[in-house]
Amino acid sequence: MTSDRRRPDVDALEFFGAPETDKLVLVEHDPGWSSQFVAHAERIRSVLGDIARGLHHVGSTAVPGLAAKPVIDMLLLVDDITADEDYVEPLVAAGYVLRVREPGHRLLRTPERDVHLHVHEPGDPEVDRLLLFRDRLLDDAEDRSLYEATKRELITQEWTHMQEYADAKDDVIALIRSRARD
Repeated sequence: MTSDRRRPDVDALEFFGAPETDKLVLVEHDPGWSSQFVAHAERIRSVLGDIARGLHHVGSTAVPGLAAKPVIDMLLLVDDITADEDYVEPLVAAGYVLRVREPGHRLLRTPERDVHLHVHEPGDPEVDRLLLFRDRLLDDAEDRSLYEATKRELITQEWTHMQEYADAKDDVIALIRSRARD
């Protein structure tokens, strides 16, 4: 990660807005998700220019054939995570909503809650983990099936917050990442 930060990063998790409890649903893969990613990527690049060092479609909607929550997960890379004025403010002006600020990570989303924009710096280990996992699911049918079966099982349970559902997938995600590294 960069050492030329304008200021120290936040040292605690900050939430913006009221807690949200959406009903979790899985839907079959929608080929239109890739064009939605492209449209949002163009929108983001148009407001950020060179500040957007990279944009990637990550998460289940990036994997053809994989059932997913109908939420496009995007990964935005910026050189200085602490320079919120360079990227958060323009993205908010373009209609995105800041939801989370935590060390090394920002999360914005659309008001419709159909896009989650995760912001990290190049070199952040989480970037490699996200891309490694996505690429493994793209390349390995067995792990893709395992992940989908896990999600289908978990979606039947009651969750107070979406993060609980996400956390419940941690073990299978770690297993798949381990296989990808081997």
